[in-house]
Amino acid sequence: MALQTRLGNRLLAALPAADFNLLAPHLQKTSFGFDAVLVRTGDEFKQVYFPLSGAISFLVEMSGGQIVASTLMGSEGAVGALSVLSPSRSRSPVTATAYVAGSALHVPVSQLQHVFEQSAAIRRVLRFHFRTQLLQLQNVAACNAVHSVECRMARWLLDIHDRGADSRIQLTQEALAQLLGVRRTTVTLTMRKLRAAGGIISEQRRMLEIDRTRLETIACECYGLMRDRVTGMYDEELLMSSPNTAHAQHCLPHEI
Repeated sequence: MALQTRLGNRLLAALPAADFNLLAPHLQKTSFGFDAVLVRTGDEFKQVYFPLSGAISFLVEMSGGQIVASTLMGSEGAVGALSVLSPSRSRSPVTATAYVAGSALHVPVSQLQHVFEQSAAIRRVLRFHFRTQLLQLQNVAACNAVHSVECRMARWLLDIHDRGADSRIQLTQEALAQLLGVRRTTVTLTMRKLRAAGGIISEQRRMLEIDRTRLETIACECYGLMRDRVTGMYDEELLMSSPNTAHAQHCLPHEI
């Protein structure tokens, strides 16, 4: 029996039913835990993941061994989608690691490349995704250059909290160091400052309890700016879709 589901991934939800049905027979559901790796630097792209929940960070390994997070993705995106632009085998330039546990629908790269050539709607949605990712990467680069570590940590914590299902955040100091591009000693000092300011309430066993209201007053303007800009872009993209798209119950050919 087909499963009627309201898809959690915004890219898939933006597809008209006929175009979504090109992908549906090939979609499989998977779950991932905190710190799970979806793809490693240098690995061949075999699957493209459409997150339904959770948060995935893209990690860049520098020549000196330092690992830095470039951006964060949740149910608004697709991990490995750029591989559809390569007619031959492509390898990941980054490591995709889960910072919030969740689930995703995945499809073989070869199949997504096939439907990408068939469907104008799929090409439009994925190209839109590429634009939003570029916008966020540009903003992260600018934010890293001009804003303080405290403001940036508050922004990252809010970004992660937005994509989680819990009021608390499971996050290691190592992960925070990767997000901020700083040493763990700097993370420790910054967390003390955020606790003193009331943004972090407690830290126990890798679990952070935060005060969102306080963090929003500490975070740089990038948090609200990018949240509103990207949300607006997605809302506009959904309005461009067919009337039956944004709120349709997409029908999958098998239970996932």
